[in-house]
Amino acid sequence: MSQASASTLRAAPDLTPGERAARGKAARRGAPRSSHAGFAPSSGRPDPLDVLEAQSANRIPELVPIRYSRMAESPFRFYRGAAAIMAADLATTADSGIRAQLCGDAHLSNFGLLASPERQLLFDINDFDETLPGPWEWDVKRLAASLAVAGRANGFTDRERSGIVPATVRAYRESMIRFAGMTNLGVWYARTDADRLQAVAVRELATRGRRNLDRAMARACTRDSLQAFDKLTEVVGGRVRIVADPPLIVPVADLLPEVERDALEERLGRLIKDYGRSLSSDRRALLGDFRLVDVARKVVGVGSVGTRCWIILLTGRDGRDPLFLQAKEAGPSVLAPYAGPARYRNQGERVVAGQRLMQATSDIFLGWQRAEGMDGRRRDFYVRQLRDWKGGLQPESMTPAGLRTYGEVCGSTLARAHARSGDRIAIAAYLGRGEAFDRALDEFAEAYADRNERDHQALVEAVRAGRLPASEPEGDRR
Repeated sequence: MSQASASTLRAAPDLTPGERAARGKAARRGAPRSSHAGFAPSSGRPDPLDVLEAQSANRIPELVPIRYSRMAESPFRFYRGAAAIMAADLATTADSGIRAQLCGDAHLSNFGLLASPERQLLFDINDFDETLPGPWEWDVKRLAASLAVAGRANGFTDRERSGIVPATVRAYRESMIRFAGMTNLGVWYARTDADRLQAVAVRELATRGRRNLDRAMARACTRDSLQAFDKLTEVVGGRVRIVADPPLIVPVADLLPEVERDALEERLGRLIKDYGRSLSSDRRALLGDFRLVDVARKVVGVGSVGTRCWIILLTGRDGRDPLFLQAKEAGPSVLAPYAGPARYRNQGERVVAGQRLMQATSDIFLGWQRAEGMDGRRRDFYVRQLRDWKGGLQPESMTPAGLRTYGEVCGSTLARAHARSGDRIAIAAYLGRGEAFDRALDEFAEAYADRNERDHQALVEAVRAGRLPASEPEGDRR
């Protein structure tokens, strides 16, 4: 069981590599690698529905039914929205006492394609709402279980699923060993680019898998502010406005019809200027070349539904030079009750700091802000571009070989992210060159997939019984 004070996040610079490796091997005595196998809920395990309802209490009431509807669709959809439930479960499992910066929600759909500032297509973790320092094992277990859940959702047999999780964990372990032998700068500059992804696809995947990857990469390169501008805006009375699609997209003018538009735009303009202070000076200057046009509330994701999320349209040199930003509410991480609170007063800054630490490169407009909402309450937000070549493969369409290969790339990517913040030499020494940890997490993933199915069924029954409201706008199943 982990506590925030179990160990420091980073290795002491005065320790030799040998001393750091000895620290990792010594951790096996308190937490043998075999101790990570299986999962049995504790006697005091919180009711998963109580956990979801507690989260919903702080969300926009009219959007909460959409969240329950999306989570009820399948065990995999439920898993995507159940980070808080799993955080409580992970806190009861063994860990080595070695910490790293965690994604906090490292399921396989939170990895994907994104653009570097140099306009290269990269593969990386792309969701950091729950990021916080904690036991590195928690991220690996969240990823491993997601593969077991996804394999079942795809109808894979036990035989077809059998190698997927061990291959993913082995990729994490072997990558961490490789990073342990690299210099600090070598680890910092490491990244997974599109060319490497294609090389893996050619080596490992059949024609269908390679075509799926090629299509995903091509789509990602079209997903930018200009594409969002064409899809999400219209001209009304000679002025560009975000198209309403309630309740999924609601322009702020529709939410506050009694407020004069000029006064509203002035207020929002001040918020954008204040957010700019969290950017570096050069990027703040670039932001200053854009002017605010419109703002709308948007429903995003599965687990995030009901949190406050705004899309912000700005234009630059003319009406065909758009910049779409997304400002997303940031509350305390679901890991905080078990790993300790963030050291940042602003939860948006927590997200930004964790993302910058774990990603190979981050959005140039990534920043944070604290703002007063329509209800008069002040909340924290982080801001990034709405679309900047962001995309990925759909696990639901993958073959067993495709899911295995995708898991391996995710495992290696997660290792690189942990190696940037934690003691990579100690973690590598703890893992070792044998397969003990790989086998243990395979057992954990299958056992947790069983638990997830039971939790999902409890949600479905609660919806049927009327305990939890569930509704989804017609035609929307994102």
